[in-house]
Amino acid sequence: MMMAKKKIGDMAIYEYGFILGNSKVHIKCDKKDAILASAEEMKRHIKDLSDYIKKNPQILYALEPLEVEPEAPQIIRKMAYASKMANVGPMASVAGAIADFGLEALLRMGSNIAIVEDGGEISASTTEDIPISIITSERKLSGKIGLLITNDDSPIGIATSTGKTDRVVSFGEADSVTVVAENAATADAAATSICNAIVGLNAARSILKGLERAKNIRGVRGAIIIRNGQVGLVGKLPKIIRIRD
Repeated sequence: MMMAKKKIGDMAIYEYGFILGNSKVHIKCDKKDAILASAEEMKRHIKDLSDYIKKNPQILYALEPLEVEPEAPQIIRKMAYASKMANVGPMASVAGAIADFGLEALLRMGSNIAIVEDGGEISASTTEDIPISIITSERKLSGKIGLLITNDDSPIGIATSTGKTDRVVSFGEADSVTVVAENAATADAAATSICNAIVGLNAARSILKGLERAKNIRGVRGAIIIRNGQVGLVGKLPKIIRIRD
């Protein structure tokens, strides 16, 4: 198991990246042994998801929330709850949900700095300030601004959705919708829901509509919407910072 190592403040931070299903996963943590436990935890939940889909393939294509049985695997129940809060299909929250389970494993092992990124969706908890950059289809801003995550923000989920890619199902037209929430599953589902609301020729009006939707999704702390060079903010966000080139 090869890991990179660097420092945040006085803490040694270990980094590990791997492919999980169709996603690239990246873990950063101050406890080396916790990383393996986190990876195994995420793999277990992915297997549970895969087994469930074989028996219930409709979950793959649903664009609205689905009711699931109480005995469904934990990953399914977490996805179903997040999607219900955001009024989207369960698969809209899958990457964030997996990241959340990875984070829980890191924290159980006593990690002080713990970050799990699954396909761009982030679940994190930290005692030291950590910057996280925002990637958007708006080239002038992509990778240039970010959020400074602190102990007061933790734990936190961060997810970004865009209407400018064919890789995911989106009905919106935003360059990006970045959501900060109580966990990554909620952030993931909410980002999809809010992005779907960003439609129409009037960019400013569509952004306002998206911000209004963000305010009405339980568990969402705040959102940043970018469309056609215009930016809208709502809620209680971590400090917005400039990312150095």
